[in-house]
Amino acid sequence: MKIHTPIIALFFLIACSASAQSFPYKLPKEKPSIPLSTSMERNYDGYLAPEPKDNELYSQFKYTELKGLDYNNHDGTISRRDPSKVIFENGKYYVWYTYRHTATPPKGAASATETIPSADWDLAEIWYATSKDGFTWKEQGVAIPRPPKPNLGHRSVSTADILKWKGKYYMYYQGFSEPSGTRGDDCPVLMSYATSPDGPWTATNKIVIPNGAKDTWDQYSIHDPYPLVYKGKIYLYYKSDFVGRPNLVRMQGLATAEDPFGPFTKNPLNPVLNSGHETTLFPFKTGIAALSIRDGNEHNTIQYSEDGINFNIAAITELMPDAAGPFIPDAFTDTKDGRGITWGISHFTSVNGWDTNHAVLTRFDCDLSLDVDDQGMKKAHVYHRPEFYYKQGLNKEQQERIRLQNEALKEKE
Repeated sequence: MKIHTPIIALFFLIACSASAQSFPYKLPKEKPSIPLSTSMERNYDGYLAPEPKDNELYSQFKYTELKGLDYNNHDGTISRRDPSKVIFENGKYYVWYTYRHTATPPKGAASATETIPSADWDLAEIWYATSKDGFTWKEQGVAIPRPPKPNLGHRSVSTADILKWKGKYYMYYQGFSEPSGTRGDDCPVLMSYATSPDGPWTATNKIVIPNGAKDTWDQYSIHDPYPLVYKGKIYLYYKSDFVGRPNLVRMQGLATAEDPFGPFTKNPLNPVLNSGHETTLFPFKTGIAALSIRDGNEHNTIQYSEDGINFNIAAITELMPDAAGPFIPDAFTDTKDGRGITWGISHFTSVNGWDTNHAVLTRFDCDLSLDVDDQGMKKAHVYHRPEFYYKQGLNKEQQERIRLQNEALKEKE
């Protein structure tokens, strides 16, 4: 049978065309100029690199138990939680945190008294510790005590974070004047200042960021104040709980100022992050990166914003640190080239059950740094033993629902 040359050429062109349109065996570092599925478009346009191993804002997280801190045999009477950013001054690391030492563990708002806490952060003060290596810490005692009545925060001061501005130190924190849980954790942000990280700290006893107007997202709570220096200003990020119990929604907002004493102006686009529980951010390249843990559609993500306001997902990960306070050498330098983070202090809660509810501080390590390439931190999964998954088992209500479903199927037979 005779085959005409034009037909052979047509088949050859079709074969070449199909080959040219196929995705290559080696994953290209740059987006290829071929038709792509929505998923592959996102793989190149939505992340900093097409593979986790090359993504500077992707990391796994490793945890190490801290030495030097006592918890009274974990009976729930001593708690340390919500650490600040870690700073390095006077040849050592400093971290501040919420410290509670009470006669009993938390008992809930209805049972709270002047000596019995309602929540883990109730009847608390802000203490601090120092370390030479970031693993063994020496507790230095109280930094910010509860002020006397009727000053704001006389019930509890908690969730502190540190700012260094023009050679002086400023501590932003929440001040409770009633037991937590009685009114949706309604408490203002306060501030104290010092000329040394060791204090003494002078309280202004004034509200730094007022709650929002009625029926706005932050009308009741402004939590987790978190300052950075960016674009010549103080960028203070914060979290708010809204919608109401039992289905609280948590998102993050931003307020800026040109002076640590304010006034702080809330960003008109608030909330600027739609997910996350505690607030953790750091300068990265020319913008700001954020850890969005728990809560919201975009929990377990690391996000990035070129302007500190409009964030996009840069990576998805797991086992992220709760209430992370990273060591950020350029947090206050107004850098135009943020280098990222490699470690910090976070906390674990519900250490041994709710009857003795308390939190412990821990160290986390990661590779979210432009100066480190730790491929051991870039693995795309973590293996867990079966016991880890079985601890996420069904509750009694779920077991009963399944039993009733099984009974209903039997009745239909």
